[in-house]
Amino acid sequence: MIDFFVHSFNTLSHGLLGYAVPFLFVLTIVVFFHELGHFLVARWAGVRVLTFSLGFGPELVGFNDRHGTRWKISAIPLGGYVKFFGDESEASTPSAETLAAMTAEERAGSFHHKKVGPRAAIVAAGPIANFILGALIFAGMALYYGKPSTIARVDGVVADGAAAAAGFKIGDIVVQIDGKPIESFADMQRIVAMNAGSALAFQVKRDGAIVSLTATPALLERKDPFGNSHRLGVLGVEHKSQAGEASTAPVGVGEALKIGVEQVWFIITSTFKFLGSLFVGNGNPNEVSGVLGIAKMSGQAASAGFQFVINLCAVLSVSIGLLNLFPIPLLDGGHLMFYAAEVVRGRPLSERTQEMGFRIGLGLVLMLMVFATYNDILRMAAS
Repeated sequence: MIDFFVHSFNTLSHGLLGYAVPFLFVLTIVVFFHELGHFLVARWAGVRVLTFSLGFGPELVGFNDRHGTRWKISAIPLGGYVKFFGDESEASTPSAETLAAMTAEERAGSFHHKKVGPRAAIVAAGPIANFILGALIFAGMALYYGKPSTIARVDGVVADGAAAAAGFKIGDIVVQIDGKPIESFADMQRIVAMNAGSALAFQVKRDGAIVSLTATPALLERKDPFGNSHRLGVLGVEHKSQAGEASTAPVGVGEALKIGVEQVWFIITSTFKFLGSLFVGNGNPNEVSGVLGIAKMSGQAASAGFQFVINLCAVLSVSIGLLNLFPIPLLDGGHLMFYAAEVVRGRPLSERTQEMGFRIGLGLVLMLMVFATYNDILRMAAS
């Protein structure tokens, strides 16, 4: 047991040195745009912004802008926050006594004296900014690198696999899955990987005719080029690229933006499928990653090239935006849940109710962080 912990410590300490810089680079970009969304909409709504902080804890460096906002970088670089006038804490919790003592002029710039609509817009702007950032990064990559296209042709069928059971034959070309056009073999792989155990309707071109097939991808464990294990849906087909077959087509701005939005939507739907599989008992909770796992992925992406770092930045931005919309007090989605209750009741929830909600939310977030970190340590120690 002692050897295990020594090995774990050595692995983590060695890995973290190489992961820290790319991890902080990726996280800082994602957090900055998230908080910038809150900040810009707050300014638009006439709310005074007291602080824009990258990180938590003691300030390392900062400055005041002409509107009186303190822009700063803090010592603990694991997130950030925007503090509005009227907030008692970084979590945007109000103080009833402070709010009641405000003058009419102060109330005009107070976040908590705004109507529900502007408050909800300010809160939702953070996750939306993350989605926009992800879409723009994906779109920019499509503009720069073009759109890869490798025909989704079946060059081999694995015996006893899902494809063999469904009736796939060598030479079949997949053109649609569940009504979605398939433009490359990678498109097919991506959809199949996220639908283990789910029946998929395939349209394949065979000898000039369209044939309908139904296949259910099997759940298998695969390792990526970095040695990380992933449980993915596998169809059981092989593809062999032929000389001159792979191509990269240039795309215009409109097509690139469409690709960016589609990528964002794919990440969102894939996340909900994963959560659904956890709920019904088919998913693997050990695949949940935390800060250490993201740091490791950042380092691996950096070793593969800047393109992979930027791609990870887009994926992480969308994932963090979606996570923040979950209806958990302390997260943006929890605030939106409170505002929805305020609309239904015609008045805000009591200060005590909100405080209890934030405590419960904090407990849930901390439990998730501990669980995810535990998974990260086990994975990194085993690698």
